[in-house]
Amino acid sequence: MDNAYIKGTGSYAPENVVKNDFFESVGSTDAWIQKNLGIKERRISTGETTSDLAAMAGKEAIKSAGLTPQDIDLIILATATPDRLAPSCACFVQEKIEAYNAVAFDISAVCSGALFATTTAVQFIKSGMYKNVLVIGADTFSNITDWNRRDAVFFGDGAGAMVISHTHEDKGFIDFLLHTDGRGKDSWNIPAGGSLLPTSEETLKKGLQYFQMDGPAVFQTAIKVVPESIKKLLSKNKVSIDEVNYLIPHQPSVRILEEVANRISLPWEKVMTNMDRYANTSGGTIPMMLDETVKKNLLKEGDLVLFAAVGAGWTWGTALYKW
Repeated sequence: MDNAYIKGTGSYAPENVVKNDFFESVGSTDAWIQKNLGIKERRISTGETTSDLAAMAGKEAIKSAGLTPQDIDLIILATATPDRLAPSCACFVQEKIEAYNAVAFDISAVCSGALFATTTAVQFIKSGMYKNVLVIGADTFSNITDWNRRDAVFFGDGAGAMVISHTHEDKGFIDFLLHTDGRGKDSWNIPAGGSLLPTSEETLKKGLQYFQMDGPAVFQTAIKVVPESIKKLLSKNKVSIDEVNYLIPHQPSVRILEEVANRISLPWEKVMTNMDRYANTSGGTIPMMLDETVKKNLLKEGDLVLFAAVGAGWTWGTALYKW
């Protein structure tokens, strides 16, 4: 059989740690943040760009896979915070890791980006076009955060990566479900900086270069669409929730993940989280969490793993994987 599997993983986060007490000046508290979001601290870049983080994670994933940068055929970078609007941030990464045989491009699906990029990579593998694809999710949300607002507490900077390769063995990606609903495009967005509202002195004065978020809409949408997608994917593949060994999800908040787990009847101990140390790193969350799970040697041959994400757009999706 022809399939695509995860051959190697890697991750990287800046050294600079920002704890919750930093946000007392904007009216938040450590107790509230931990209770509602599950975050104790996050990593914030002090000069490292998105491509810097992505390159570090990518190098580690390539090494983990036992490959060299020259073995990589394609680089797909999921990011909402590229180094520049053009060219693609993946071009910066390709140069930094010296993977000059690789085609490189970005995918923009914000918090769903890594899952969308992974799905795309698998299609290239299964078609026979490429053998080794480097998927990276990386973001520096510190650059699009207004640090004088209470919602500055949600995000951190980080990157995760995986090398996806061809295999004839009975393992790898089983199926995906991806979704988009553009009617939710304003619920989380960066108003200025694009062709709709180019950057100007006025947009900078108004802080429109920073993200804007409708928190209640994000919460209600996430707890509805993610469980629905998981149930549909499992039903389609005739897999019961009891057969799932781990859920490796995007890390929006502990309250969202607890509600998702409850709605799909998945024990909390099967839900992998690291938001207590990294917060929400957007595109970085799933590959960072996967890398951590791999390094802890939690995954055993034959384990069934669910991946799930929801992000701006709206975008959301799920994937089923046999380890």
